[in-house]
Amino acid sequence: MARITKPSKLLDENGNLLTTGWATEMLFEYNRNEIKANGWRIKEWDYYLIYNEKFGVALTIDDNSYMGLVSASVLDFTKSTQRTVSPMFLFPYGNLNFPSTSKTGDTKYRNKRVNFEFINHDGNRKLHAEIKNFDDYKDFVCEFELDNEPPESMVIATPFDNPKYFYLNQKIVGFRAKGFCQVGDENINFDSKDTFAILDWGRGVWPYKNTWYWSSAVGEQDGNIIGFNLGYGFGNTSQATENMIFYNGIANKLDDVKFNIPYKDNKPDFMSEWKFTSSDNRVNLTFMPVLDRHAFTTALVISSDQHQVFGKFNGTLILDDGRVIKITDLFGFAEKVDNKW
Repeated sequence: MARITKPSKLLDENGNLLTTGWATEMLFEYNRNEIKANGWRIKEWDYYLIYNEKFGVALTIDDNSYMGLVSASVLDFTKSTQRTVSPMFLFPYGNLNFPSTSKTGDTKYRNKRVNFEFINHDGNRKLHAEIKNFDDYKDFVCEFELDNEPPESMVIATPFDNPKYFYLNQKIVGFRAKGFCQVGDENINFDSKDTFAILDWGRGVWPYKNTWYWSSAVGEQDGNIIGFNLGYGFGNTSQATENMIFYNGIANKLDDVKFNIPYKDNKPDFMSEWKFTSSDNRVNLTFMPVLDRHAFTTALVISSDQHQVFGKFNGTLILDDGRVIKITDLFGFAEKVDNKW
């Protein structure tokens, strides 16, 4: 698995993936117009999770070419409740003009029911989202400001079996965040003292059917900011994996990881204790869930079955220099998603 350390063009003149590997900043040069694959297979999204140990808000703008969606989730970890609303719209086909880089640029969508704006000017990120009739005829609105972007992040460019299919992804783990979320007359305030944010920035050409696993968490442990990003199922991971520990914003690269999801009656038991291990023996975590944000959507030949499970991680992580970091009740999530899209 090659580490990329300088700006690299992502696709060649035939639309084939030119550069594969991983980096700790966005160095891959992406241009949707250079893609030569079937346009219906192009996927682009920006996903933000803002959370502390009591509450969370997840926001998405997604362009899947033949369909798009905006999504908002309000998460109450104290009561183990959540509400997710994901209005869809047809045939955006790139007309949302997603930024070609995560470093700057705005992502927006608006219609009669929703108004989403993810503003990013020189690292100053502001998020605004509105959905009418979000919950029991109550409207949803939220606004957040994100700052203190960590110096390093997780970036991968991975291939699929088709040379024109690829996944370019950045996970930024550990913004500080402040703002509010309101549903009807109920208001939740988020203070930057205990609230963090994670960005999942994705661009690519995907096969119709896939299953992925993703987990991330960030928080303060013994006076240090500890986070991680773990996952697989995102293309051919022999070329690059997205597994990293973040220690005060600095990336520590890991090998392959394994999500050991418990089973009961031959079905995943998402609300029982999970275990996480890695092939290099640097990840040894247990995960105790408190909330399963389960969302199943289907329309004609497309479907998505998502289990994004929130809870507390305990165990140890080992940094590149061999230091063992003890993890105690670090709040985060782990998910399994089955897509036909």
